[in-house]
Amino acid sequence: MTADVGVIIVAGGAGSRVGGNELKQFRWVAGKPMLLHSVQIFQQRADVGMVVVVLPYEHVGDPPPWLFQCDTDRLLLSVGGKERVDSVRNGLEDVPDDLTFVMIHDAARPLVTESMIERVMSEARKGHGAAPGIPVVDSLKRADSERRIVATIDRTNIFRIQTPQAFPRGMIERAHADAQSAGMRAADDAALCERLGLTVVIVPGSERALKITDESDFARAEALSILSE
Repeated sequence: MTADVGVIIVAGGAGSRVGGNELKQFRWVAGKPMLLHSVQIFQQRADVGMVVVVLPYEHVGDPPPWLFQCDTDRLLLSVGGKERVDSVRNGLEDVPDDLTFVMIHDAARPLVTESMIERVMSEARKGHGAAPGIPVVDSLKRADSERRIVATIDRTNIFRIQTPQAFPRGMIERAHADAQSAGMRAADDAALCERLGLTVVIVPGSERALKITDESDFARAEALSILSE
C-alpha cells in the first residue's frame, strides 16, 4: 500500500480544565500516556507516511522520552499555536509535500479505534471530507440565560462529531487558508469546509473515542478501554 496520508495530532493545549501541573495529553490513561495511544495507532497503518504531533512551544525541543517509543522515521514535532485552528495550520505546513490526504485528530481522544480510522479514510478517498459522528439520542432543549426551557430542538440528523477527520490535502489546505484570511475560528476542521460549501460526510463514530476534558473523564476512559468497539 502506498503511504499517502499525513496525520496531524493536535496536542498543543494546556488542558486547564483538568488541573495539575502535568499536561493532560502527557498523563497516563488505559496503560500509557494519552498522546502515545494516538501516535501508535496511526503509525500501525501502512498508508500513513508521517505523523505530525503539535505540541506546546516549550515541549517541542524537549519532548517526553516515551514519545520515541514510536516510529521516529515517521514522526515530526510541530509547534502549537494560540488556538486549535492555529495549531492545525502549523501542522499542515509540516506534512511532507508528497502526502495527498490529511487526517486531523485530537490527542484528547486516546481510545480511537482502527476500524473508526478506516471508516474515515475510506470515505475521504472518495474525494471529499469525512468526520466520525454519533447520532444524538437524548432530547435537546434550548434554554434562556436562567436555564428555563424555551424550545425543543428536533434531533433528526443531529450528530456528536468526533475525530479523526480526514480530507484530500488540497481541500483542507484551502479551507484553512480561507479561514485565516477571514480571521475565522472553529471548533473543528469540518466547520472550515462547511463555510466554503465543501462536502464532508459523516461516518459512524465510536463511544470509545470520548474526548477527555476534565478529571472525571479519565475514569470513564479507563472503563471504556476494556470494552470492544
